Amino acid sequence: MNAHDLVQEIIERKGKIENVFWIACGGSMIDLMPANELLKREATTFTSTVYTAREFCLMAPKSLGEKSLVIACSHSGNTQEVVDGCEMALAAGAEVVALTDCEGSKIDNGKWTTWVYPWGEGVSQAEVPQGIGALIAAELLDQQEGYEALADMYEGLKQMDALLPAAREKVNAELGARFAELCQQHKFFYILGSGPNFSQTYAMAICSLMEMQWQHCCYIHSGEYFHGPFEATEPGVFYFVQLGSGECRPMEERALAFLNTHTDTIMVLDALEYGVGDVPASVRSYLEPIFFYNMSCELRAARGKVFDHSPEIRRYMGIEQY
Repeated sequence: MNAHDLVQEIIERKGKIENVFWIACGGSMIDLMPANELLKREATTFTSTVYTAREFCLMAPKSLGEKSLVIACSHSGNTQEVVDGCEMALAAGAEVVALTDCEGSKIDNGKWTTWVYPWGEGVSQAEVPQGIGALIAAELLDQQEGYEALADMYEGLKQMDALLPAAREKVNAELGARFAELCQQHKFFYILGSGPNFSQTYAMAICSLMEMQWQHCCYIHSGEYFHGPFEATEPGVFYFVQLGSGECRPMEERALAFLNTHTDTIMVLDALEYGVGDVPASVRSYLEPIFFYNMSCELRAARGKVFDHSPEIRRYMGIEQY
């Protein structure tokens, strides 16, 4: 399956798509957020919204219907909220596409199009949900309105594949041990980011650290930092700053400048120091979250080694009834 043919077939079957809904939970929802950001910014004749799947079911948008495209993602394929969202969308007449790593799972049931993707070391970024979502969004935009940066999107994903191995080595060598040490010293800290990268600010907090490391932390949007949260800034409080290379960088630099004069514990992960600036500027903001996700994986692993806490350990998820 590929994004171009998938979108072409959908348009041939449904006609022009009027709205797109991205539905998932947790890390799978986060993977779809950059694609939603692309359409929110670039599309002029249709709309795009991302939902956590349960909310999508409980507060179903009135615009959901025969001219809707619903892109769902469940890595395990068995997330009930996502399956329920797909069922609801199908009943409303929407076109449904479900992404999953697990063939034969609940979501891979023959009722809608299912894109089963590979997972693991060596898999191209174009073959996993962040890349698939970006390509579906870019193809839909191109086939319905025209999108000059379509070729850049495909090329940018290849460049992400090329830069990530060295980036992983660099973040481990320069930040890994220090990050783990700061986690030992600080039971709680803040993570700042903005733009499409904010999906990975959120992800680093709720997935990499809270879920996989049981680390107390909080995410803050860099643009919102000066509208309340900065009042809590003081020496001894740890801030982790994701510094992107796209249009929102000035927001992050402004927050960092204030932090540099009002606290004494800051770690900065600057995408420009890891080669992300070589990705075409037209698509960089939408692909850069791939970089921050992969760096978060390295940092959580570094913390896990020091704390003897494997990222695979759970105490509630999939264990207790909830």
